Amino acid sequence: MRAVLLLGGNLHPGPALNRAVAGAGLVIAADGGIRHAAPLGLSSDLWVGDFDSSTPELFDRYPRVPRETHPRDKDATDAELAAWSALRAGARELLLVGAVGDELDHTLGHLALALALVEGGIQVVLTDGRTWAWPLVPPGLTLDLPEGTPFSLVPWTPLRGLAISGARWELAATDLAMGSTRTLRNRNTGRLTLKLSSGRGIVVATPPFPSRFHPFPTRPRPPALS
Repeated sequence: MRAVLLLGGNLHPGPALNRAVAGAGLVIAADGGIRHAAPLGLSSDLWVGDFDSSTPELFDRYPRVPRETHPRDKDATDAELAAWSALRAGARELLLVGAVGDELDHTLGHLALALALVEGGIQVVLTDGRTWAWPLVPPGLTLDLPEGTPFSLVPWTPLRGLAISGARWELAATDLAMGSTRTLRNRNTGRLTLKLSSGRGIVVATPPFPSRFHPFPTRPRPPALS
């Protein structure tokens, strides 16, 4: 099941995002992120958080949405709490909408959370509707992006055995140090595939708008142990 998590960052509604949220089996709003429900034509199934960023107008607009209330002094962000609520409900694909915003600490936290979830076998995509991001872990992923889409790979750790195909600048079994900018600002020329032996990274793309693409990647199965 795919769940849409409405977070408190920026939102740029458009055809690509509308298509991505259309097939969701569950919608969970994290605190003030519920303000994104109306522009996307969504109804929230659950409203999670400490509600410090939810205005009286939002409470008046959504009085019947079930709430999962947490104290302000807590050990996780509202986004993480929303993600765990989605997983408990059976979701295995998470689309984090509003995951990119003006608060850099939250944006970085969302990316780190997404990496941890993908390592646990959960599919995760992050977006504000214009920019899209995918965690990269071994053995890699394949993205169906419109040809000519600008994309970057940011090494979150040292990368080993990185191979990139379907791009203007391709790589074959290359090692990259953490902090390397070698894989920033590339463009795809077809079906984009990134393979990785070890390490963690974040792939960021800004497809032409409006665009038709499937935001959830294909992830190959790890090789069987002999």
